[in-house]
This record gives sequence, C-alpha cells and structure tokens, in this order.
Amino acid sequence: MIQRVRTIKHLTVLTNDPSMTAWGWAVLKDNKVIDCGCIKTEPDHKKKRIRKSDDTLRRVSEINKELLRIIEKYEVYYIVSEAPHGSQNAQAAVMVGMVAGILQTMADLLNKPIEWFSEMESKKALLGKKSASKTETVKAIKNIFPEIHYKNVKYHDEAVADAVSVYYCACKLSTLLKVILDDVPH
Repeated sequence: MIQRVRTIKHLTVLTNDPSMTAWGWAVLKDNKVIDCGCIKTEPDHKKKRIRKSDDTLRRVSEINKELLRIIEKYEVYYIVSEAPHGSQNAQAAVMVGMVAGILQTMADLLNKPIEWFSEMESKKALLGKKSASKTETVKAIKNIFPEIHYKNVKYHDEAVADAVSVYYCACKLSTLLKVILDDVPH
C-alpha cells in the first residue's frame, strides 16, 4: 500500500522530470501540489529555415523562461529533479546534457538548493521496484496526490506524474532535505 511520507513543511518545492520535448514539473507546498504542468517544445528549424543549433537554443530559452517564471511566482526554495539518463544517439546525448545543465545552472544562479535522483530511485521509492510502466506511476501518484488536475493528455500527465514521483522519492531519501529542514525557521 502506497502512503504519504514525511511532510516537507515550510518550503515551496519545484520538482522536475526534465526533457527538451516535454519537461514535467510540479510545485508543492506543505506536501500538496499547488500547480503543475509540462513545458512542451518542438524542433522548428526546417519550417523556420534556421540552423538546427539555433533552434535548439530557442527551445532552451523557452524552457529557461518558463522555469524562471515558475520559481519566481511560487517563491521556490528547494528544487528536486530526476537526473536525465540514457540516450539512443549522439543528438539525444546532447539533449540529456542540456536539460541537466539548464536546471543545475538555474539553481546555481538563483542560489537554490537542488538535489538529483535517478529514475530507478524514484520508482523504487514510489512502487517498491526499480522498473515500472508510466501507467503504474501515474496511477500511484493519482492515489497519493489526488489534488493534481490531469489533462488526459498522455505526454503531459506522464511528465507531471514522473516529476511528482521525484518529490515523493526526495521525501524518503533526501539527506540534503534533512539539513535544509533543520535550517528553516518553524
């Protein structure tokens, strides 16, 4: 049976499932999802007749602007994220590096604590096993966080559920969080 874990109080947390195509995110306060979504970007270099590298950087800029808007709007204090992993080819490997760089740089520049968890750690914390389908993850997150409003759009709902599963994992495994919570006035 899946149950809520230690509550992160007094902090606004941004949790992420980073991707160049469908970046899942959620903002939590007092263990409740207060907003969530998916930053969707698509390659458009052929249509715009621009270099592929310029188009990739346009997409990075769109992600940066939306993340900054979210962090500022909700006064995010702490960031958690799935660590990007694996790649099918050289272009995918570049994208994996870029999404990690986007979020780490954002955290560094804004002086926000950040912690990374693997997909395997998140699944193990949430479902008790190292691999699980997207459907299993969405179902488990729906049970634990019923306040999430899903759009019934597969890529969106999966990205949001994956992001929230990282938060769930952080609640169970984070050593950084323990230090931060000791420093936060109650």
